[in-house]
Amino acid sequence: MTVHLVGAGPGDPELITVKAARLLGRADVVVYDRLVSAEILAMAAPWAELINVGKDPNGERTTQDQINAILIHRGRQHDTIVRLKGGDPFVFGRGGEEAIALETAGISVAVVPGITSSIAGPALAGIPVTHRNVSSAFTVVTAHEDPNKADGLNWQALAQLNTTLVVLMGARRTVQIRERLL
Repeated sequence: MTVHLVGAGPGDPELITVKAARLLGRADVVVYDRLVSAEILAMAAPWAELINVGKDPNGERTTQDQINAILIHRGRQHDTIVRLKGGDPFVFGRGGEEAIALETAGISVAVVPGITSSIAGPALAGIPVTHRNVSSAFTVVTAHEDPNKADGLNWQALAQLNTTLVVLMGARRTVQIRERLL
C-alpha cells in the first residue's frame, strides 16, 4: 500500500510526466485538488474512486487535517492511491505535511515531481525566469503564508535581491504585494 504524492503540472495534460500518467491509469483512488484539469482526471483508471478535496477560495474548503485523514484511511484500504496536486507536490502544495502524516501513520509514501507553475507559467507566456543579461537567479514565494506563522516574508528584502521574483497564488493580493515591494 502506497500513497503517491503526484504533481499534475501546470494543467496542460501534455505537460504531465509519463510516470504520473502511468500511476493515474492504475490507481484505485485519486485524491485531487481544485487546480487539476478535467483532461488530466480523465487519465484515471475507469474503476478509480475520485475524491475532490479542492479548496474553493469563495466556498467550501477541505481542511488539511481532513485531507490527511482521507489519505490515511484510503491508504490502509487500497494498494495504489494517487494524491494529485497542481504543479509539484512539494512547491507550496503541502506535500511535505501530507508525507509526514502518512509516514507517521505507517503508510508508505512515494513522490512523483511535477512541473511547477513557477517556471511553466512564465515559460508558456514567453518569459524566461532567468536570462544571462538580466537575471541570474529567481526567487519563488507564496502570497498565502500561514497566518499563524510568527515571521512572515520580508518583502523589502525580496525587492532588493536583484532576482526575478515569482509570486504564486497572488492574484487577489497584487495591490498589497506591489505596495510591499515598492
